[in-house]
Amino acid sequence: MQPAVLVNNAAEVPGAAAKPANEFQAQFDALRLRTPALRAEDVAARRARLQKLSSWLHAHRTDIQQALLTDFRKPTAETDLTEIWTSLVELKHTSSHLKKWMAPRKVGASMALLGTRSWVQVEPKGVVLIIAPWNYPFYLAVGPLISAIAAGNAVVIKPAEQTPATSALLRQLCKDLFRPDEVLLLEGGKETATELLKLPWDHIFFTGSPAVGKIVMRAAAEHLSGLTLELGGKNPAVVDATADLRDAAEKIVWGKFLNNGQTCVAPDYLLVQESVQPALLTELTAAIQRAYNPAGAGIEQSDSLARIVNGQHFARLAGLLEDALVQGATVVTGGTLDQGQNYIEPTILTNVPATARVLEEEIFGPLLPVLTFKNLSETAAYVNARLKPLAQYVFTTSAENRRYLLDNISAGGAGVNETVLHFAHPELPTGGVGNSGLGKAHGYAGFLAFSNEKGVMRQRVGFTGIKAMYPPYTSRVKKLVALLVKYL
Repeated sequence: MQPAVLVNNAAEVPGAAAKPANEFQAQFDALRLRTPALRAEDVAARRARLQKLSSWLHAHRTDIQQALLTDFRKPTAETDLTEIWTSLVELKHTSSHLKKWMAPRKVGASMALLGTRSWVQVEPKGVVLIIAPWNYPFYLAVGPLISAIAAGNAVVIKPAEQTPATSALLRQLCKDLFRPDEVLLLEGGKETATELLKLPWDHIFFTGSPAVGKIVMRAAAEHLSGLTLELGGKNPAVVDATADLRDAAEKIVWGKFLNNGQTCVAPDYLLVQESVQPALLTELTAAIQRAYNPAGAGIEQSDSLARIVNGQHFARLAGLLEDALVQGATVVTGGTLDQGQNYIEPTILTNVPATARVLEEEIFGPLLPVLTFKNLSETAAYVNARLKPLAQYVFTTSAENRRYLLDNISAGGAGVNETVLHFAHPELPTGGVGNSGLGKAHGYAGFLAFSNEKGVMRQRVGFTGIKAMYPPYTSRVKKLVALLVKYL
């Protein structure tokens, strides 16, 4: 995922200078003092917090829409779908399942442990840090927050400095709903994040780029803090000759150009079977026009397409496009840029050379390279020769091809005849693998990320089977141990 918190040229929020480390320490200590009370809260108390949060989202829907519109002209319908609805789905799912998740889970015992009773009980990790990105600045702060408070933790949220209107709204949310020693929002840029990472967190949940994820991981290692890294990578979408091309094109266009391509699980490039490439390109072009230019006024006039978040990221994407064109890539559709409004038109590229940066770097914008293949083994070899992606997409009507691609390509998650939507499914653990992330989030997986699963065994009092194997290790004890090894 492209958004980064700790970049050297990150813009600071006006007036949001980094606080001194000792002040952060005092706030951290206050949160730590609150953790016993949070730990002791029952299901009803935690559900009440979740319900207050749900009510706040409904009451402030237009405020959330306006904040995202201010930050990078995000269409209100996309804000409803990708920031508000996804948060409400997570809230509803977590609240309805919380009693089951918090309950001790009984486990069985082997013959060797006959007489014991064992269970797993969950407990909050303690004081946790959520570092949110700018591309979905509301949902990717609130989603982890839901899991963290459901698990009983005290929370600090460090929002993205690149989206100040949303950060201000999140600050108001925390002020309205939580005590400052329960959930605290701390704004700022690189310096603030750097100082926060020096503290001994019980868990850090970071969403951002792999490069910054490595910085967070090194900081977490200093205190052996728990860690969830939601990162990113070059997500492939494979379209074979059996696919419904119109359906595939519509779903690829939606998933790719949602949020103007600034989505960690968006398709990063297409691998299309040679025989259907011309037809798919036609369908992709038509799907873009239907989505963003239905009245023929021009895509730039569309109120359904977000803008690039700032000039820095616009310049990076413009550089990727220029590099591809200089090396011989062809623009099938799109290619128009307007620096004044950070506008980049949805762009499809073909004939992209392997050395082009657009095939080497995570794009995180509305540029879509299209490559071709002859057989499925080529696609698996191509994807697996690179760093493992956060998501893979398969468009096919062949069960055999679907199984092959899912079984032979490693990725954090996958969609079959769909893009992006799996990320919003609360029953599916989401996260990366290898370079694309560490740990899982959403639903029960998110609850567990912020919990310690404590394994407990209760033994009966008096004689037990294991006592027969206590020292001294006589010949009789050795025979019993040998029997244990052989049969149990």
